[in-house]
Amino acid sequence: MDIPHQRLVYFRVTLESGSVRQAAARLDIAPSAVSRQLNLLEEALGATLLERKRSGIRPTPVGEMLLEYCERRGALDESFIASLEAYQRLETGTVSLVVGEGFVGDLVAKPLREFTERYTGIQIDIHLAGTSGIIEAVINEQAHIGLMFHERTHHQLRFWVSSPQPLMAILPPEHPLAEETKPLTLAQLSEAPMAMWDPSHQVRHMVDEAFHQARLRPRMAMNTNSMAILAQYVRSGMGITLLPAFAVADDLAEGRLVARPVDDPLFQRSQAHMVTRIGRQQPKASILLLRHLQHWMQAFQNVDLTSIR
Repeated sequence: MDIPHQRLVYFRVTLESGSVRQAAARLDIAPSAVSRQLNLLEEALGATLLERKRSGIRPTPVGEMLLEYCERRGALDESFIASLEAYQRLETGTVSLVVGEGFVGDLVAKPLREFTERYTGIQIDIHLAGTSGIIEAVINEQAHIGLMFHERTHHQLRFWVSSPQPLMAILPPEHPLAEETKPLTLAQLSEAPMAMWDPSHQVRHMVDEAFHQARLRPRMAMNTNSMAILAQYVRSGMGITLLPAFAVADDLAEGRLVARPVDDPLFQRSQAHMVTRIGRQQPKASILLLRHLQHWMQAFQNVDLTSIR
């Protein structure tokens, strides 16, 4: 049953005022208009709601139930308005991200810390996935924002920003190739033991395709699905790997690892992307987080401004 809000207001004000005439004065309308709305309310409920006593108007048992309903509905309205205002002030809400593992260090270190310190009521949910998993989560609206490293596009994704992030040779500082000043060749890389993503990973597909086109066979010493293992493999001096520089930015800054460019067109075309689903209305917190990450993440510092749309 749909009870018009206006009739509930007239009912409640009449009880608070003690008479129809006083209620009409408070509402600045004719007493007949108040009586008409109360009669319509009683007809809809099939029960008398008010009875006149010497002390004034009193609710009947059904009127008592309706008054309690009014109070509960009013409390819900107030709670909703308070929640809405808090949401609009970015005091509450949840933003979900699905990201490639290579983005984690860049994402959590400074950008998210500053955002969560500023907007303390916003909850951030982060899940890891490969490129296919990121695309699936975003287009199925399981995540507001996706961060992925790949060169392909998708008709259901909006690419908020794309930044050129070439695949680099990641080396221990003591490695002979670390001293090279020119871009490294695939032939040079093929002579060093290499740890790489599992064959199902999109970056691994790119690497395999590059070596195949060059008719070279790399020395794959280790396959893994872990970014942490790839980085630790190189730190320990066991060999090299291929990653975008932002994925190991802290290690590069501290001198634990060295990044060298690779002379291969496939590696030069790779990009970091920040994506959302086309047609999905993003909450205000999500929009602000998108802009914040674009400004602060190293993965999006080499931005072609014409790609922002």
